[in-house]
Parts: sequence; structure tokens; C-alpha cells
Amino acid sequence: MSHIPEIEPPIRGERRFERHMEMSVAFTWLRAGWRDLCAAPLPGLLYGLVICLISLAVVAAMYKLAFDYILFPALSGFLIVGPFMAIGLYEESRRIAAKKTTKPMDVLRVKAASPGQLLYMGVLLCVLMLLWMRAAVLLYSIVFGLTPFLGTAHIIETLFYTDRGLILLVVGSLVGALFAAFSFAISVFSVPMLLNERTDALTALGTSMAMVWRNLPVMLCWGGIVMVLSVFSILTGMLGFIVIFPVLGHATWHAYVDIRQPQSVTGHM
Repeated sequence: MSHIPEIEPPIRGERRFERHMEMSVAFTWLRAGWRDLCAAPLPGLLYGLVICLISLAVVAAMYKLAFDYILFPALSGFLIVGPFMAIGLYEESRRIAAKKTTKPMDVLRVKAASPGQLLYMGVLLCVLMLLWMRAAVLLYSIVFGLTPFLGTAHIIETLFYTDRGLILLVVGSLVGALFAAFSFAISVFSVPMLLNERTDALTALGTSMAMVWRNLPVMLCWGGIVMVLSVFSILTGMLGFIVIFPVLGHATWHAYVDIRQPQSVTGHM
């Protein structure tokens, strides 16, 4: 087991990580993500295609195994593990910034500064996703009791035209928003940080939350962009992920570089 050196606390002083960025900077990150995809289109598009195929396979398996009652929580839970799944894109953006040649297989040859801790973070995010899915099932049981799930074909009618459905929609949305906000805050920068810096998962988790909190306006805007584009990708039958996922992955790396102290973004490779 490798020894992790002493880590500086993620928050030192009242103004640490506060960058006073305008909300419009979030769109600058999005444009930077698009530029990275254009700079190395083949690796990014192949990466997005794999994410699309995995998403379709998961949805098909859930229908095959009659787990469609947790389909919507699972789709929303995708936002929880998304930052971890984009790690290869962070590596690609790091190589592009260092003006190194890029090849399709580079997204698989990730050289993380904290590989063990990165794996630990992935496990934590998966556990959080499973917890959200379980919470969604419990909410359904509390509202509808022992009534069986009628299937996705009746989901609109059930949610919007019944009293219990409206209660589930409101309460479920509030609980889901809390899960989404928490998971976004702890994961959006912690995964890039573990890729780029030698630290531990809990420090990266706390640092990510501090970076989000100190730059809340621009991060709220960025979170909204991620949510809207992710929902759009799902509505296109997952095909939108082929382009949108690599753009968001590259853009997240640029957000990390902008908000993290420049001297901490060293680009270990």
C-alpha cells in the first residue's frame, strides 16, 4: 500500500478557492470542451460512443430483468457516476494542454497521480448511486404502498393525473435534487484532482465541495448546463452522449483548471 504524504487541508482561510467568476464563464468551459473535442475528435467520439452503448445496454438489461420500475432513478443516478466515467477525457484534455500527441487509446492509458484513491472514489460514487436508487424505491413504497408498478407506458398518467403520483413527483424531485446537488459538489472536481494530484479521496471530496461552494453562481450555471445536456442526450435515445459526453468531460477539466489554484494543476504524466 503506497504512502500518501501529508495533505494540506482543503480549506485554509476564508477566501480559499474563491475566484469571483461570472456565470457566463460556464459557457466558456463548454466552448473549451468543444475545442478539445475538435482537436482530438476520434478519441472523444469513440469515448462517447462507448458511453452511449453502455447506457443502452443498461436500459435494455433493466427491461429484460423487469427492473424498469427503477429506470428513472437509474437514469438520474447516471449524473452521480458521470464525473468518474469521464476520467479518460480529463486525461485527453491534459495531454492537449501539454501539446502532446493524442491517440485513440490514450483515453484508456490514464496515468493518475493517486490511482488507488481514484478507485476508492469510484466505489463511493457507485454506493451513492445505489443509495439514491434505494431511496427512490422506498419513496414509491411509502406513497403507493403495495400497489405494483404499472410500467413505464403508464408513468405519465400515474405521476401527473393521480394525487399520489403528484405527491411522489414533488417529494421525489426534492429528494433527488438533494442527492444530485451533493453528488455534484463532491465529485465534479474530486475526480480530476485525484487524476492530477497526489492526495487522498476524502481530501479531494472536501476540496471539490469547497471549490463549488466558493464559486456557487458559476457552478450553479454549470450544473444546469450539465443537467440540460444530459436530459437532452437521454431523450435522443442516448445517441446525444456520443458528442455531448466528451464535450462535458473536456469542459469539466477546464473548469477544474480555472478554479483550482494554478500552481496545483501541474499535469503529472
